[in-house]
Amino acid sequence: MKTLRIAFWAVVAVCLILIGLANREMVTLHALPASLGRALGISPDISLPLFVVIFIGVGIGLMLGFLWEWLRSGRFRAEARGTAREAKALRAELDKLRDADGDGRDDVLQILEDAEGKRPK
Repeated sequence: MKTLRIAFWAVVAVCLILIGLANREMVTLHALPASLGRALGISPDISLPLFVVIFIGVGIGLMLGFLWEWLRSGRFRAEARGTAREAKALRAELDKLRDADGDGRDDVLQILEDAEGKRPK
């Protein structure tokens, strides 16, 4: 399984390297449309290799997807916490009912042990 995981990540790395080599040319990213930039007198531009822009876009998309999924599954996590709390309370109640006389031993086993002790040998 470890070999398969290493092989998978090696293929991913080779693909990323090939994408980077195929998209090395510089591109200019404009934060504002040209007409709005001229009207405001500012033009925040940045020049980056195309593969960097692609990887940043994919990374931002992944992070937004993870955030969306985490927010969506919040009600399921809350329900799981409530169920765990309820199960813990029920276990405590069951332990309390099993030990009705308070000596820390299971009552059914205690009855069986007492019955064996009173039986003639």
